[in-house]
Amino acid sequence: MIISEKSDCISVNRAAELLDASRSGYYKWRAKSHDTDEEKNSDVAIKEEMQKIVIEFPGYGYRRVKVELRNRNHVVNQKKVRRLMKEDNLICVKKRFKLQTTDSNHGEKIYPNLAKTLKVTDINQLWVADITYIQLSKEFVYLAVIIDVFSRRCVGWDLSRNIDTQLTLNALLKALQIRNKDDLKFLIHHSDQGVQYASMDYVNYLKDIGIQISMSRKGNPYDNAFAESFMKTLKYEEVYLNEYGRFNDALQNIEYFIEEVYNLKRLHSSIGYKSPIDFEKTKSLNMPP
Repeated sequence: MIISEKSDCISVNRAAELLDASRSGYYKWRAKSHDTDEEKNSDVAIKEEMQKIVIEFPGYGYRRVKVELRNRNHVVNQKKVRRLMKEDNLICVKKRFKLQTTDSNHGEKIYPNLAKTLKVTDINQLWVADITYIQLSKEFVYLAVIIDVFSRRCVGWDLSRNIDTQLTLNALLKALQIRNKDDLKFLIHHSDQGVQYASMDYVNYLKDIGIQISMSRKGNPYDNAFAESFMKTLKYEEVYLNEYGRFNDALQNIEYFIEEVYNLKRLHSSIGYKSPIDFEKTKSLNMPP
């Protein structure tokens, strides 16, 4: 039936009379139908954008997806995002075995844990360092990283076939290059008790710069939770989603993830759903002149 206020169609008043319905009820029904169509179209657009976000940030849960959608001018609430992600099954994770990367059975000096009670209020107060392995098709390679706890930024990293002191020194040198204009006199460097971090070459380098040395308790990964958290993010959002054939494949992908995704764009709930670099910029803008 065609309902219209024009003369060549059934009028709204006549249609309401024939259907034993009210005129206001008809307009409510029409508005509701229109809103439902708009909502469906909106959901389709949101789902398309969500798929793009999850492809770029595979480890994002619904909270980060919600914030990123809002950053991209989509008005959504948390409940809707969770429902749409569940409908599209937008979660996929692979599991791997664990390889030991920490050798704390050595005769080098062990330093006390200075990070345990430290309240971090700025960049360059606490850097945490760690090593993990990356599985290639025919070998393992090793990644050393340094994270600034305040901003969660990965300030230094290096990838190598060798799990030695040079690997950790290279990551440290990159961090110092990134922060070369900053005052590091209050900086604490925290790591596990692994031989790479306890070696004389590494320790003496830190001492020469004036950086304080801190180490976790033996066998207690929670003492270095910030570094562990970064490694988990790296594994689940980059490494487990790829099959690296050669060393250069891993190097290029990990470099892109750290520098272009994690540091520059990935949202962190602990710093107000900002990326590390955006958070550091915000901090510098709010500093008194």
